[in-house]
Formats: sequence, structure tokens, C-alpha cells
Amino acid sequence: MRTDYLFTSESVSEGHPDKVSDQISDAIVDLFLSKDSEARIACETLTTTQLVVLAGEIRCKGVYEYGREEWKDNQYWAPGAKEEIEQVVRETVKRIGYEQDGFHWKTLRFENNLHGQSAHIAQGVDAGDNKDEGAGDQGIMFGYATDETPDLMPATLYYSHKILERMAADRHSGAAPFLEPDAKSQVTLRYEGSLPVAATAVVVSTQHRPGYCLSGDHADPAKYAELESYVKKVVADVIPPVLLRGTKYYINPTGAFEIGGPDGDAGLTGRKIIVDTYGGAAPHGGGAFSGKD
Repeated sequence: MRTDYLFTSESVSEGHPDKVSDQISDAIVDLFLSKDSEARIACETLTTTQLVVLAGEIRCKGVYEYGREEWKDNQYWAPGAKEEIEQVVRETVKRIGYEQDGFHWKTLRFENNLHGQSAHIAQGVDAGDNKDEGAGDQGIMFGYATDETPDLMPATLYYSHKILERMAADRHSGAAPFLEPDAKSQVTLRYEGSLPVAATAVVVSTQHRPGYCLSGDHADPAKYAELESYVKKVVADVIPPVLLRGTKYYINPTGAFEIGGPDGDAGLTGRKIIVDTYGGAAPHGGGAFSGKD
């Protein structure tokens, strides 16, 4: 068994395109469950430049009932239901903070392709007498815990999360007005005797306002220095000083990160399953959490 090694985990911010998709899918689940506690939802979300697309299968009394004759002309949606779904999508994007030309909560296009749950999947739950035992699918789950951190999570993932949580809080509060929603972090720790002894590298890539970069038309070394200093302070507040000896920092190493979020990279529900679990420190069954009842 290895006792001396390097290990790396990454995290992504709430504004990362895949996480935007996750949050929209989860908001749709919450909406349907608020209408019907026994609703069935499998909602996938695609986000890209000025576009959000929902696809998946649902069943929800009072909202979507396939075969209900009086709703047939509205594709079996209850009056006002589709409008409420769109409102939830836009409010989710707004809460994250996207008001950019390439992705704006108010002006983005929205497509709703949700439809009724397959009868052959539904019967796996409906046919059983015990509602706690029925299932329309299968899955493999793994649990894991470690005493490396107060949250019982692997230290590499814990610190990666905490860096971005702090940056998001500062962005929302106005303490770091140069930050935009999209960001990623990555922390590499050196282990000796199975204990973390040093952070050998920290990578933080964050979307920023024009000018806070070293390349491109808006490059301003002084503004970049402000961004770099801010990120290093966040890291120093999150990671214990004893681990930050000789650490290499990579802060926006591509030079500029003005174009980000779904405008810079398409997002899909369920593409950050390692970030959502244990950062690669434990096996993963392959399934995603978001968008499912």
C-alpha cells in the first residue's frame, strides 16, 4: 500500500457550466416535488451561449399528466406550468450571477423538452406493493470518510472546495468585484506515511472582469497582480500554513479568462461526479446526483 505519494483533486464553482446545468436540473426537481411529493423527475440540462435546454422524463400530478384530455392542447401541461418552469430556470441563472452578453438570465433562449415518464420504467415502482422498494433503475454507490479534515473529506478536495466557496462569497458580497462566476481550483498534496505534509501545487482559474489578465487586448499587469494577490490570500486563509511551504501557484495560467461560463464551454448535467463525491480518493459508481427525484 502506498504511503508516500502525490494526490490531486479539483473543484468547480457554482458558475462552471456543468454546475450551472446541475443547479438548473436540481431546481426543476425541487419545483416538481413542491407540487407533488410523489413526482418522478429525470431532468437533464444543456447550457451554452445564450441557451438553456431541458430534456428528460417526468410525472407530476397537477403539473404534467400524459393523457389528461383537457390538457391535450397544451401537450399535457397544466396551465401556467411551462411558464413557471422557465421562470425557475431564469431565476437560477440570475442567482448564480450571470448577466453577460454571452449568457444572461434575462435574454437567454430557453427550450423545454421534458415529457412523460416511460410506462415501462414507471411500472418498476408502480407494480410493487411496497413503495419503498420499487425502482425504475439500478445504481452503484460508494461511501467514504477520512479524518484528514473536519468535514471527513479528502484534504485535496476539501481545500479545493473551500477556495472556491470563499471566492464565490466574496464575489456575491462585492468584496472581490473583479471576479465573474466561472472558476476551477486544483490542489496537489504530498503525503508521507498516509498523512498530508505539503501542498506542492495550487491551481486557480477564475473568470474575471476585463483587464485582470496578462494577455489579450485588455491585459493590465497591475490589475492581474491584484487578482493574483487576492487568490493567494484566499489560499493562505484556507490551507494551513504548515502545508504552504514551497507551494507552486498557477493562477489563470492561460493568461486570460474573460469569456467563461456556458458562453465559453457548453455545460451538461452530471459531468462533475468526482467533484460531487470524493475527488477521486474513492471508487465511483458512475451515476450523477442532479436532476433526479
